Amino acid sequence: MHDNESLSIETKLLHWAEETRYERAVVPPIFQNSLFLYDTMDEFMEKGSSSVFSPGHIYSRISNPTVDIAERKIAMLEGTSRCKLFGSGTAAISAAIMSHSHQGSHIVMVDTAYGPSKRIASEYLSRFGVEATFVEGTNTDEVLNAIQPNTTMVYLETPSSILFRIQDLPVIAAECKRRGITTAIDNTYCTPLFMRPKDHGIDIVIHSGSKFFGGHSDINAGVVCTDDERMEKIIRGELDLFGSILHPFSAWLLLRGLRTLEVRVERHSTNAQKVAEWLEQRPEVEQVLHLGLPSFPQYDRVQKLMKKAGGLFTFIPKSNDPAKVKAFVDSLQIFGRGVSWGGFESLALCMPMQPMDWDETRWVVRLFCGLESPDDLIADLTQALQKLQ
Repeated sequence: MHDNESLSIETKLLHWAEETRYERAVVPPIFQNSLFLYDTMDEFMEKGSSSVFSPGHIYSRISNPTVDIAERKIAMLEGTSRCKLFGSGTAAISAAIMSHSHQGSHIVMVDTAYGPSKRIASEYLSRFGVEATFVEGTNTDEVLNAIQPNTTMVYLETPSSILFRIQDLPVIAAECKRRGITTAIDNTYCTPLFMRPKDHGIDIVIHSGSKFFGGHSDINAGVVCTDDERMEKIIRGELDLFGSILHPFSAWLLLRGLRTLEVRVERHSTNAQKVAEWLEQRPEVEQVLHLGLPSFPQYDRVQKLMKKAGGLFTFIPKSNDPAKVKAFVDSLQIFGRGVSWGGFESLALCMPMQPMDWDETRWVVRLFCGLESPDDLIADLTQALQKLQ
């Protein structure tokens, strides 16, 4: 049953890659061991010198049975031949970018990408002679015109961090393939349930597994999905040498989260849509940047790329007074103040933003709608909005 491609995604989430029932246990065990034993040296050396995709395991720094189950399940979700799990989202991002960087190479990246992604490209890799160009990203010509003869990667986020900007993935991917340039994307927001970047021609798909995949705010994990050739390069290079694989216990918790992924992201999506529609009508709000609203600047592009909008969005208050914006966030009682998102709990953060195309710095509020009642979330926002008046 587990190899049947006709199964629904809900069923695959529960059963894919779990063909073996260890001692008839319904949940796979945690293989906490660091190493694996073989009966003969010939057998050991065969595994050690064969492809990194050997079904056997030697050392948990490279592969582990518990981790392998989660990797196979996520690769199925993204439609790629391979997946590798890392100890954090930043570790996954670093591995993907560094695997396609060398002295004298060049990266194109959207300017509202996740902060650590930008720092890797602009600060860390610059120490080794790698250049980066940052683009606003919604204008496809701008992205393609930023490509140079030494460009090795175009790094995308759809939607991008905080401002939720959308790139034209099929056009950018097709042109990059023509020029022999690798495309990578952070797909944490959508998950493969709402968008599969590979279907639009993207080469490498990255996730922070700490968010929707984990779903319970109790693990840090990173995900890289790609083809055999690129993955072997990443495993032999960045994964092996930096030792950043996900630990077995965290992989086991990630598997737990994947089993309920579909029902959770649907609830997050429904809650956020209701809250965003309500918030858009409030006099204290200048603009709501939610992908599911017809007022969203790139709503037509969203409809072409994604099945649904997720649980995360941003709004711009009419007041640009930092004290008032902070007081609003501080007054929230159900929304917690904290980084990350994708767990069961609702979260809020405020921050100053001035992307390349803004004339001034504006204070914005990012909201993540958890699994609470949307009516309770709206009530919480209602009492806190008084601080913005």
